[in-house]
Amino acid sequence: MFVLAGAVLGAIIGALIAIRRKGRRLDIIHYATGYGIVFTLIGLFVTIFIHRAAVL
Repeated sequence: MFVLAGAVLGAIIGALIAIRRKGRRLDIIHYATGYGIVFTLIGLFVTIFIHRAAVL
């Protein structure tokens, strides 16, 4: 759940940052992809941390 939420949230934030900087279509896609990947990885680590804490 955190992984998917991170991907969507990262893509939205990345796209908004590129739009605010007056980027072209490929710039917006590039930022959305980059931020989406970073937020997905953060969500993955949060999920792993929560799962490991629940097991102990």
